[in-house]
Amino acid sequence: MGDHDDLRKFITDLAVVHGRVVLSSGREADWYVDLRRVTLHHQAAPSVGRVLLDLTADWEYDAVGGLTLGADPVALSMLHAAAPTGRALDAFVVRKAGKAHGLQRRIEGPEVAGRRVLAVEDTSTTGGSVLTAVEALREAGADVVGVAVIVDRGAGDAVRAAGLPYRAAYTLADLGLVA
Repeated sequence: MGDHDDLRKFITDLAVVHGRVVLSSGREADWYVDLRRVTLHHQAAPSVGRVLLDLTADWEYDAVGGLTLGADPVALSMLHAAAPTGRALDAFVVRKAGKAHGLQRRIEGPEVAGRRVLAVEDTSTTGGSVLTAVEALREAGADVVGVAVIVDRGAGDAVRAAGLPYRAAYTLADLGLVA
């Protein structure tokens, strides 16, 4: 099996949790995709990086990240997957709000101003988190080339409506789930 098939199996085996849950969007669901069980897993995380690099291979960017916490391990997996190929890819973290102390930065890591960046998220239902990150990145002077997620729960239309290309490694149908 290749990385894409391997990662799908990790997601279905480790991340899909059945039972009534309330999503961050406020919607209720009979199952939840807890991708941190995958993005922080010793075997699955490298696949995350390779799959998302492959998914966005035709987009030009040199930094990747998004709103903390969902995007953090995704961006780091991509950074680590890029390194052995000789690709210099930085990662960054977008805070939900600016810090009131220290350097008072909202975006942590290497500077993003003037750079082509990719906004990522583990999974997205409404697009709210990733679009919050995009807004902060644009305010910081970054050129956001697109949005990529591991699992799309329905955010594609909202992200495209904001004028951004959007890609997901998997849809709910790919995982055998019904919205």
